Amino acid sequence: MLPTDLLLARQQGESTIPKKIPLNNDMISLAIEHINCFQECVGKTSAELNRNLIELEGESTDFKIKRGFAHLLKGSFSTWEIISPLEPQLLRKKVFTQAKILTPIPLNRSQTLAIVATELSNELNREVNPFEIEQGLYADLPENRILTQFEPPTPEALIHRYNLSQIQGIFYRASHIIINAYRNDPGEYKLLFRYLKLFQLMAYIEGDSDTGFTITIDGPNSLFKASTRYGLSLAKMIPALLHVTKWSLKAELQNKDYYTSEIKTGYFSLNSDCDLVSHYPPQKPYDSMLEESFATKWLKEKTEWKLEREVNLVPLPGSVMIPDFRLVHPEKGDFLLEIIGYWRPEYLKKKFYQLKTANIDNIIIAISERLNLEKAGVDFKELPLKIIWFKDKLQPKKVLEILESS
Repeated sequence: MLPTDLLLARQQGESTIPKKIPLNNDMISLAIEHINCFQECVGKTSAELNRNLIELEGESTDFKIKRGFAHLLKGSFSTWEIISPLEPQLLRKKVFTQAKILTPIPLNRSQTLAIVATELSNELNREVNPFEIEQGLYADLPENRILTQFEPPTPEALIHRYNLSQIQGIFYRASHIIINAYRNDPGEYKLLFRYLKLFQLMAYIEGDSDTGFTITIDGPNSLFKASTRYGLSLAKMIPALLHVTKWSLKAELQNKDYYTSEIKTGYFSLNSDCDLVSHYPPQKPYDSMLEESFATKWLKEKTEWKLEREVNLVPLPGSVMIPDFRLVHPEKGDFLLEIIGYWRPEYLKKKFYQLKTANIDNIIIAISERLNLEKAGVDFKELPLKIIWFKDKLQPKKVLEILESS
């Protein structure tokens, strides 16, 4: 995403309209120039890359677009590493200690580096030369980090990412958002709700999968203290929304007037005809390694119970619950399975409330013994549900025992 100072938008009455750049030859050429610049700087420092980017920027009036391209390429497509034979802080200590012995430094600089290189060669059981010492001495400074890997996007993908980032930046100033997700494929709803859960957004959900859902989300400016972190989490949800076929969105914004510095209420709207392109994959097979491990082990069990992944949307007051699995038997019906592994106390309280109000009699809850339920104020003993306790991994046999006894 883009920082606030690189966002471009105009006001039309009370509405905010973010800048969207076209997929024309000029913009594609500009994107190619920046991608090539990064490719040419693989193995070089951040400072060297920045100098090349400044030359590329020149004195053009579209410098914010160029800086936006560079910001996205740095953060989303580049790998930066600290290259040093030793942790730079420890390396500096070694060099400075040796330099103190061989004062004055200017006259004994080469000798100091050579001595430290020899010491490190013996300690690390490999040859360390003086140049590595010199290069690694301040390798932890941002400008000295090395671009070790660059995965170039297509110029079209970079432009799509830029346009999406402009939209995402709008939500840094949101006070609340209303999303209408019209009748869609249930799998699309599930993906959206999973991202709401993943980014821990405060959402109130009404509706069902047959008629659609209305989702009201608190924005960062609705909190007692505006949270940049929460604003970023909200912005990260937008690419997931693009995977839903039919939807519309309205957001209320708190904008700072450029001339008076007063906070004024503004609005932003968007819908599924926006032509934005998501860079999120359509759907991840599993939310966690815990779920993946359970599903893999289940395949090895000789049982008539078939394991299905997230096929149920259970409506709740103000929310929706999506159990992790459904277990189906040709004669004994079906059960839902919810795995509660490693979550914060706030999430556990919410999950406890959901289970208490769901009024579902065919659900099995698997709870990790590592959770501090007492600290979270949660007592699952109050729930008339089938509960399994597990340590590190959930074993299918424990689930089968409950299924067969039901």
